[in-house]
Amino acid sequence: MVDHTQALSFGAAAAEYDRFRPHYPEAALRWALGDPAGSPARVVDLGAGTGILTRGVLALGHEVVPVEPDPGMRAQLDAATPGTTALAGSAEAVPLPDGTADAVLVGQAYHWFDRERAHDEIARLLRPGGTFAPIWNTRDERVGWVAELGRIAHLGDNAGNVVEKYADFGPEFQPIEVGEFDHTTTLTPDDVLALIRTRSYWLTGSDEDRQRVERGLRELLTTHPDLAGRETVELPYRTVVLRARRR
Repeated sequence: MVDHTQALSFGAAAAEYDRFRPHYPEAALRWALGDPAGSPARVVDLGAGTGILTRGVLALGHEVVPVEPDPGMRAQLDAATPGTTALAGSAEAVPLPDGTADAVLVGQAYHWFDRERAHDEIARLLRPGGTFAPIWNTRDERVGWVAELGRIAHLGDNAGNVVEKYADFGPEFQPIEVGEFDHTTTLTPDDVLALIRTRSYWLTGSDEDRQRVERGLRELLTTHPDLAGRETVELPYRTVVLRARRR
């Protein structure tokens, strides 16, 4: 069941979310879109947040309509993305006409959807043969200290979990294809803490839980042999894309 309190918790930290959450590698976005040739694709960014994915797709030359339910996130998206205004809407109710999109992308938000209702709505939005692709930046927990970071901060979105959890997008879609793309982001130790403070567990947690997480993270950052004394750290990610065509 979707926890709507957590799903709509990010607006309170919208500026920090936009600053510290990682971008999506260009190769992952091109693969998600099927690298369309010719005229720019019409793309709906569903659950667009602060526009991190929207800006990545715009940079590839496509037309993007971002849709986001949280007013704080929409305001940050509009401020950070000149010439773009996010629509108020959810994955289950998108204020756009039928067949309006060549592709619907979802960055870091599909797990919050009421999936059965969302699949029907996404199928309505897509032209026949259009592409639906949720995307996740997941930490690369094959690296020891990254796995420990996830344990301390109660983070569960690793690449294996994503691929195993979602088997299909319903009868309107062809079978799912999976793409994985490695990349890294450079952060200071304070940036790592700021990144964790944009997570739903932190934003909805008690003061006691937050203090416990922060103590554990500070200890990890100052004592782990791969991190101690470092002014910056390379946080590795595995970007996972699940892609399917509308029948």
